[in-house]
Amino acid sequence: MKHAYFRCIDTANLQELTELIHDDVDVHLIGGSYEWKLKGRKEYLEAISKSFHRRSIGHHNGHQPEIQILSESEATGIWYLADQMWILDAHFFTTGTALYYDRYAKVAGSWKIRETRYERLYEINRKLDENPPLAAHYLATHGTEPARS
Repeated sequence: MKHAYFRCIDTANLQELTELIHDDVDVHLIGGSYEWKLKGRKEYLEAISKSFHRRSIGHHNGHQPEIQILSESEATGIWYLADQMWILDAHFFTTGTALYYDRYAKVAGSWKIRETRYERLYEINRKLDENPPLAAHYLATHGTEPARS
């Protein structure tokens, strides 16, 4: 399920991501340049849709899962995140690592992310003189237009 989560994030597949996220999800992500505290699936998906769009590129990998099954309907997981993110309109690049601490709930036979949180182990942010010379860009074709401020 968490591997599908990373794939859905980077491809902005909000339809499938909806199926992986609990209605009452709690999200707390602490980066070097941001902090997200979000309650509920709707608020979380809105935040994701504002970050992953035609003018962004995400690359998120989860490694070394440590899963504990607590009961037939509850589990926890720790994942080592390695990621890169380009915001093309701003010529901005972020890379880093973090440890995800998750809680999962089984709802109607499917595992859902009930709680997810991380604090960065490190984060590097860089303003780019120009965007990378992309030979392929999935979200440019399959993503939505970015929200305008």
